[in-house]
Amino acid sequence: MAQERLYIVAYDISLQARWRRVFRIMNGYGHWLQLSVFQCRLTKRRKQEMLGKLEKAIKNGEDYVLIMDIGPAETVDVCIESIGKTWQKPERQAIII
Repeated sequence: MAQERLYIVAYDISLQARWRRVFRIMNGYGHWLQLSVFQCRLTKRRKQEMLGKLEKAIKNGEDYVLIMDIGPAETVDVCIESIGKTWQKPERQAIII
């Protein structure tokens, strides 16, 4: 099985229509954490697939997407603190596309 890595993806999209498009793309690759932030477990192949879709959806010079590589998904222990509303860890489940 291909090794998955854990990524945090955050984005700032200037036009609402493009923001919705990026949100829909990201919804297929990870767990929505907060407004424009997703946690994703991806193989190299899935990451490249996601990047290709995002590059087509954004407008260079106006939008940006940050992708933070946290490490191997099976061994990294993510510690997230929440102030205000209680945050719940995303449950890992199969996604049918």
